[in-house]
Amino acid sequence: MASIGSHYAPRVALERTVSAIASARRAVLADRHAVGSFATEWRWFADLVPYIDEWRDLAARALEPNVFYEPSFALAAAAVFGQDVGAVLVWSGTRPRKLVGFFPARVTARRYGVKLPVLVGWTHPYAPFGTPLVERETAEPVVAAWLAYLAADPSLPGLVLLPLIAEDGPFAETLGAILQRGQLPAADFARHHRAALEPRMDRIHYVEHALSAHRYREVRRTGRRLTDLGAVLFTAATEPAAVAAAVEDFFALEASGWKGRAGTAAAYHDAVQGFIGRSLAALAAQGQVAINRLLLDGRPIAAAITLFSGESAWYWKTAYDENFARYAPGILLTTALTEELAENADIARTDSCAAPDNPILDYIWGERLTLCNRLIAVRPEAPFARACRLEMLRGAIAAAARSARKRLRA
Repeated sequence: MASIGSHYAPRVALERTVSAIASARRAVLADRHAVGSFATEWRWFADLVPYIDEWRDLAARALEPNVFYEPSFALAAAAVFGQDVGAVLVWSGTRPRKLVGFFPARVTARRYGVKLPVLVGWTHPYAPFGTPLVERETAEPVVAAWLAYLAADPSLPGLVLLPLIAEDGPFAETLGAILQRGQLPAADFARHHRAALEPRMDRIHYVEHALSAHRYREVRRTGRRLTDLGAVLFTAATEPAAVAAAVEDFFALEASGWKGRAGTAAAYHDAVQGFIGRSLAALAAQGQVAINRLLLDGRPIAAAITLFSGESAWYWKTAYDENFARYAPGILLTTALTEELAENADIARTDSCAAPDNPILDYIWGERLTLCNRLIAVRPEAPFARACRLEMLRGAIAAAARSARKRLRA
């Protein structure tokens, strides 16, 4: 009988070969595009509506997908979280021209409590991933054109901070190679890991293999206990009308739990609730969202929202009815959804969007996504060393605050 390792090794070798071929092809294409052949400009988000089609086409060709930077999501979010956000757009020099780079950011005049201008990539509480959209075929010259534009524009800060990028992702790898060649100072901060679903072998039995035998039996036993209360049904809403109805169930479940008691539930904030509704409606029209629910006698007791872009997915939001906490509806729904995502060969990775040490996803999903904030000096006079010291201090203060919160909860 062949061992698991004997199956795994050829697959890894094949993936590395495919990656090497793709990198070589990008390098050949990159040689055909001088940095000066691109047209680069800064646009405020309010001015991006005329370019939605080009923007959406870029998202479909992106080196690394990011649903939070697609127009369906980002334009709705900008009304709440991006009034002062713009983007550097990189256009091809070909005719007809194509959008080949999209780098959203905001200029912060103060950071670390002191006057220190920094161009910060755009993230917010509902967008926990900050990798820019770059055309995969011309990634290196596009990133180089973006950096050259930032370096040449004195109205923009000489320090750039890209938050929450995948440290081992293709964008970070491309950016790192360019920074090394150009000898631009750069450093990574706030490195952390969060749960990810990235099955590589037996997709059908992923959950069974990920959980210990005891935990797997316990999940099944909990599910059987729930059926004693009534008819249990797992549903998935993907069509626009079904998504619009299902998101109302999510709002109600979230407001009924601890977020409702804390006043942070989306249903208590009209602007946030409106943004979520608009963004999900737009994504549903593109086939990029699913709302899974666990129903008990037709009543929703758990809901989860998953977003999709290319071969990537994001387990974005989840809520459950705490009146049924003893039956672990959140775990039951997450387990069922995990099986569904794992069996979908079109999805290479699902990002949990969860904080590190998530008590549920960390023991159901075995893989980890490493994220970091990358600080770059694009001009020699930028106070890079000072910014690094302050960024380290900021990280230490944040870590101490998290530790204190954990102690208080305990």
